[in-house]
Amino acid sequence: MTKEELLAKVKEEAEGYFARGEFFCSEAVAQTINNLLGNPYDNNIVKMASGFPIGMGKSGCLCGAVSGGQMALGMAYGRVHGEPMKEKMFPMAALLHDFIKDEYGATCCRVITRQWAGDNFMSPERKKHCIEITGKVAEWVATKLIEDGQVEVAETAE
Repeated sequence: MTKEELLAKVKEEAEGYFARGEFFCSEAVAQTINNLLGNPYDNNIVKMASGFPIGMGKSGCLCGAVSGGQMALGMAYGRVHGEPMKEKMFPMAALLHDFIKDEYGATCCRVITRQWAGDNFMSPERKKHCIEITGKVAEWVATKLIEDGQVEVAETAE
């Protein structure tokens, strides 16, 4: 599978989880990237992402897709007790933050969904917007993992 094909698959998988109502944003990103990495964590890893949707438990703070993306980066660059911090963890986390801030002007859920304020996540337009952000974050993380050699892809179509 080429890089472009894999990235399209990752984006579609993350968006699909959310669109079908199987997961919210943070959960969809975490599950998708765990799958991409060959499931280094069992599927219970998504439970750790369950408190982050709609800006941390519907509080409107940090976008859940960004939270899920940060968790996904930790799957590749995180550490366990006794290990030093991996050199790439903080820079990668900052890049994801900056990518979303550049794309949407903020990383705060209530800010990037401002036009649907008060709809309690009921409008199809808001859900579509959040599904797109979810796919965009999963695709961004996957791109970085590919570029860094964490995920291998074919050079050309077979």
